[in-house]
Amino acid sequence: MKNPSQSASPALVVILGDQLTPQISSLDAADRARTVVLMAELHDETTYVRHHKKKIAVVLSAMRHFASELREDGWIVDYVALDDPANTGSFTGEVERALVRHRPQRIVVTEPGEYRVAAMISGWQERFKIDVEVRTDGRFLCSRREFSAWAGGRSAMRMEHFYHEMRRKTGYLMEPDGKPTGGQWNFDAENRKPAKADLFMPDVARFEPDAITTAVLALVKDRFAQHIGTLEPFWFAVTRADAKAALSHFVAHGLPKFGDFQDAMLTDERFLYHSVLSQYLNAGLLDPREICDAAAAAYRAGKAPLNAVEGFIRQIIGWREYVRGIYWLKMPGYERSNFFEASRPLPDFYWTGATDMACLKAAIGQTIEEAYAHHIQRLMITGNFAMLAGVDPHEVHEWYLAVYADAYEWVELPNVIGMSQFADGGLLGSKPYAAGGNYINKMSDYCKGCRFDVKVRVGAKACPFNALYWHFLDRNRGRLKGNHRLGTVYAAWDRMNEADRDQTRKQAEGFLATLTRR
Repeated sequence: MKNPSQSASPALVVILGDQLTPQISSLDAADRARTVVLMAELHDETTYVRHHKKKIAVVLSAMRHFASELREDGWIVDYVALDDPANTGSFTGEVERALVRHRPQRIVVTEPGEYRVAAMISGWQERFKIDVEVRTDGRFLCSRREFSAWAGGRSAMRMEHFYHEMRRKTGYLMEPDGKPTGGQWNFDAENRKPAKADLFMPDVARFEPDAITTAVLALVKDRFAQHIGTLEPFWFAVTRADAKAALSHFVAHGLPKFGDFQDAMLTDERFLYHSVLSQYLNAGLLDPREICDAAAAAYRAGKAPLNAVEGFIRQIIGWREYVRGIYWLKMPGYERSNFFEASRPLPDFYWTGATDMACLKAAIGQTIEEAYAHHIQRLMITGNFAMLAGVDPHEVHEWYLAVYADAYEWVELPNVIGMSQFADGGLLGSKPYAAGGNYINKMSDYCKGCRFDVKVRVGAKACPFNALYWHFLDRNRGRLKGNHRLGTVYAAWDRMNEADRDQTRKQAEGFLATLTRR
């Protein structure tokens, strides 16, 4: 076979780092013998926020493994490593160099997941004077066009309504008469139980680094020493085969109790019954259909209860598809939404975990070590605190994007801006997810090991969440007074005597002043 750089190829297929799927649309109907697949590790992509070391490692190792699998399957792969001296560090720069090497007739790429990358690609045709074909990403169950059509004309775009449509479309947990299995659409009322430490609680599936991963770990250790996070032990799957094994492990060991305890938090149990599959799904190593098929099959076989399977499938076909739709519908302006006009800098302890608040110390500490925290830790601990404290939502967004292995902007940004920080003013959520210490105490064991007293609102030992909760509601009353879900909360605040309210304000403001000084 001729060296691909010595003869014209009909197409240059550009595969991005989160498109590690053999059936990706950019490869459809391509001639393996003559098409060149370009993959590149890029400085721009590893540093546009200071990504967690483990996040960088899992992406680079998965990319290298995928390139190897493509070659074994007969594809010609032009792979540019991060430490290649000629690497320009950018998508556009590497495409430009590849055009010189391979002289293709056109460029083919599957639509990217992130707006900034789509903006880059949109300029390639004019810049390079070559046809650029951008194909729909078939890995999602709802196309961007379908979501836009669903959203059109709606005054409120609630996920629950969208989820019903997705259940009907996919047929998951639906009966022949068109009604949901079990007679209701969701079972959240059964999915809010606190957990207790259990000797038989399952661990996540863990995988030993092979030679490719070991080389990547050395590269990341050398190049990204100043980024957040510990690099080892490294146990993530980096191949489709291992990701599928992780899925099977979860369905067998975690899914049966996932529903009951999906909102629970324990200091010494970082994963509980969670799947920890989202980084594989978002990178393309797993497909949403195969995940949902596996969960639904477990229910049909009597191996997992309906509340667990429905709650899990809802995260995949409901929430995940929904936030992607919101992202593309509302970008680019959505990124700078700031309904509360919050401007406080993100506290330093978000990067170090050095805080006396046990809940934040636990959630941030495991984030630093694992590049992972589950959705309630993100929403009701780190996210809740940032919103109560009035932190700039864009800084919160960039932190989440940096620290979690599963964080890609299309899925992370709406979750932070819309759900966690209510910075979009209620487009995505019907009320702010604000809570004091009582919620944290109910759903976790964090408060037992904390120097603050969760039952106290003012004073030296008072849990900071308590005064911050009321302070947040008080200072934002003008913005939130019309929210029907907060009427009883404001009524409770109004029943306090003025001296108690004033003490609460002073307690919160005194604590916030300590954040400013850090």
